[in-house]
Amino acid sequence: MFYTDGKLQFPVRVDAPNPVFARALQQAIGGVEGEIRVAMQYMFQAWGMRGGDPTIRDMLLNTAAEELGHIEMLSTAVALNLEGAPLSMQEQTSADPVAGAVLNGMNLRHILSTGLAALPENCNGVPFNASHVYASGNVAADMYANLTAEATGRTLAVRLYNMTPDRGMKEMLAYLIARDTMHQNQWLAIVQALGGAEAQLPIPNSFPQEQENQKFSYAYLGFMHDGAGIPQGPWSDGPSADGKGKFSSVPMKPMGEEPVLAPPLPEAGAQTVQMQTIATRRTA
Repeated sequence: MFYTDGKLQFPVRVDAPNPVFARALQQAIGGVEGEIRVAMQYMFQAWGMRGGDPTIRDMLLNTAAEELGHIEMLSTAVALNLEGAPLSMQEQTSADPVAGAVLNGMNLRHILSTGLAALPENCNGVPFNASHVYASGNVAADMYANLTAEATGRTLAVRLYNMTPDRGMKEMLAYLIARDTMHQNQWLAIVQALGGAEAQLPIPNSFPQEQENQKFSYAYLGFMHDGAGIPQGPWSDGPSADGKGKFSSVPMKPMGEEPVLAPPLPEAGAQTVQMQTIATRRTA
């Protein structure tokens, strides 16, 4: 159950409305790095969590509620940046970001679909579709996915911060950047509380490693067909990150045969030559 009191989580003000920046802010709402993504990710991870420490579920839901507040903040920021935007292609255009908004790159859906308000889409107008919401049912995998989500979200917020000279927008983005810092650390704190990388890797750690082909468990495979050496580094020599093996580097050679598929069915619409070629190779 979610509650709201109608107040913003953090003050949102815009000193100089900029409809083009409103379009850029849409990426932080409905982009793959955006707040809709993380809010849904944390919700579905919590709703699908089975077993383990129940406080992790509570933590996920609490953070999801926070992310909903971030969506509200950013939507408000979009609306404030759209104030005074032109509603007609015939209005005067100039270098001024408001007057020249239509020709300078404003998202026309902000006019046509919402009457100068935010949308659940990215900066190019692509609707959010949850394709980057990861809720695997594996707590360690989800925490690493959350770390990635917050890292890419913080990168986006930093780029938006550097893009705008507006002091009000910088204040809001500085807050969001700080929260991304906290969230990155809290997800890693869960991994550490579970025993750290050595205890959690490889994921899932419930699968017996003796049942995998351990010849390849810690081998860095080289695919440089031109004869160049295998790229060397801490991934090719020394102890593995999970503490359960030692890295090596191995030039990769084919271990299987060239695949030969059955001939196409006569009614499948293939060319006659396809059937003949396969038949010839099979009898060769």
